[in-house]
This record gives sequence, structure tokens and C-alpha cells, in this order.
Amino acid sequence: SRNDKTAVKWYTLSAEQGNAYAQNNLAWNYRNGQGVPQDDKTAVKWYTLAAKQGNVRAQFSLGQMYYNGQGVPQNNKTAVKWYTLSAEQGNARAQFSLGQMYNNGEGVSQNHKTAVKWYKLAAKQGDAPAQYNLGWNYRNGQGVSRDYKTAVKCYELAAKQGNARAQFSLGQMHRKGEGVAHTYMTAVKWFRLAAKQGHAPAQFSLGQMYRNGQGLARNDKTAVKWYTLAAEQGNAYAQNN
Repeated sequence: SRNDKTAVKWYTLSAEQGNAYAQNNLAWNYRNGQGVPQDDKTAVKWYTLAAKQGNVRAQFSLGQMYYNGQGVPQNNKTAVKWYTLSAEQGNARAQFSLGQMYNNGEGVSQNHKTAVKWYKLAAKQGDAPAQYNLGWNYRNGQGVSRDYKTAVKCYELAAKQGNARAQFSLGQMHRKGEGVAHTYMTAVKWFRLAAKQGHAPAQFSLGQMYRNGQGLARNDKTAVKWYTLAAEQGNAYAQNN
């Protein structure tokens, strides 16, 4: 649009004078093709200039560019470098991404304790994927001592933000009575929320609840409906029911 083009014009003037905020915004425009033709290489150029001046958003975005190999050769170590600089300045998305790198051993030696440290920092800032991952770590005792109650708390925070994986996991924990009272009705509630978002394992689980009459009236027809939705997404269990 004309507005985008005008913005790019002013960002460029300011960016060329060394303004980090403008450099970051200009990089975003090139990355997303807003007001200029899409160009990852030019985006990287401006992100780098802003990141070197300590711009926290540019540092995170530059980490993403290196992680995805956009406009630069893919490089996990360099991604970690920029994620770390951004994460240390308190950027929640960078903290989550850095946690992922440590969790998967990408660009760094795998270290689940360090992954948990970064997930905690991001989760405290309300980052739903970090809250979900932290819940998973507590549930499975990876990088922390297994603690079902804390897992439930983490999952609840993410689930209330609409995170489907957290909703499904909460359903599982209520169904099994892990860290919470064993309640089929609550399990059904969480399975349904995740299933409506298209989460295949939740669709399958909801189908099971209808089939077994757990937490609701038994209904084979509705069970088949949810099994079918899950099977269409390639859920192996559902295809065999």
C-alpha cells in the first residue's frame, strides 16, 4: 500500500543514519514484502545492523533467519548466538527458541536443565508454547524432577491461552488422575477444546470417551464422527477403530 511505501521511505532514511529501531522495522518490511519486494538478504542486512546495536527484536529475528536459512546459509550456532543475546535482554520468544535449541541439541550441546531454565523465563512472561513445553518437562521428569502438579499448572496456563497441545495433555492428566483428581468430565472438556482446534490425538481421545461413555452419555455415532476426523489427519489409532 501507499502507507507501507511511505513508511519504508522514512525507515530507510532513518536506518541509513544508524537508527536501530528503523533498521529493525525496515528489515521486517523486506522480510514480509511490505512496501518493498520481499527480499530475505536485505532483511538480514538490516537485522544485522540493528542487532549489533543491541536491538532485542532484531537479535531474535536474526536468530530465526539463521535457524531457517532465510537470506543466509542455515547455521544453528549463529542462531543460538543471536537468540542468546535477545533472550538475555528478556525477549520471551527468544527465550523459548533458545530453550528449544538446548532441548534438541541444535547449535549447542543438548542440555535439558538449561532448556528448562529458558522455558521458565519465557513461561513467566506468558509465552504459551514455553508453558506447554515446561509442563511436558515436569510431566516427564526431563531436566527437572517429575512433578505432576506443576505440570498441570503449566499446562493450564497454556491451555487457557488456547494452546491445543496443552489442552490435550490436560485432558490426559484428568483422565489418568495425574496431579489432579481423576475426573472424566474435565478430561472431556479439555479434549473437546483441543479437538475443535483440529488436534488429531484429542479428536481420537474424545471419540474414545463417547464410545466408552466416560464423562458423558455413550454415543457411538458421535464417537465415529471424532474417530473419522482424527483418521482423516492420519491418526493411526483412529484408523484402526
